[in-house]
Amino acid sequence: MNAAFKTPRDAAPAAAPTILVVEDEVLIRMAVSDYLRDCAFHVVEAGSGDEAIRVLEAGIPVDIVFSDVHMPGDADGFALSQWVRRERPGVKVILTSGVARAAKAAGDLCEEGPFLAKPYDHRDLQRHIRGLLAR
Repeated sequence: MNAAFKTPRDAAPAAAPTILVVEDEVLIRMAVSDYLRDCAFHVVEAGSGDEAIRVLEAGIPVDIVFSDVHMPGDADGFALSQWVRRERPGVKVILTSGVARAAKAAGDLCEEGPFLAKPYDHRDLQRHIRGLLAR
């Protein structure tokens, strides 16, 4: 076969989308991250909004940030979302919270990305992620 001619079968597979999971509760973060990895996503983890911003500033390519709203540090989920919107406008954000009052604010902030109320089903998260990636 001519080396200059490649069929789609010969083409390199597309890289898996990268999800940045931002959650201060270690067990929740691990469970969500493991599930998303099983769904063929590349996952990067952060324990706070501040840590997530450092990950993004380091140039790690991220397609979607999935973050809890309430976290310790200077950047909670709202501040992280605002930072992403301003500094990485191509990155989509999904926020989650167990606090009902946060749902309205998160929905307003993430018009492109959905809000998931806790507790959420991991399959719902996967559907939301795939829906955002398809846009």
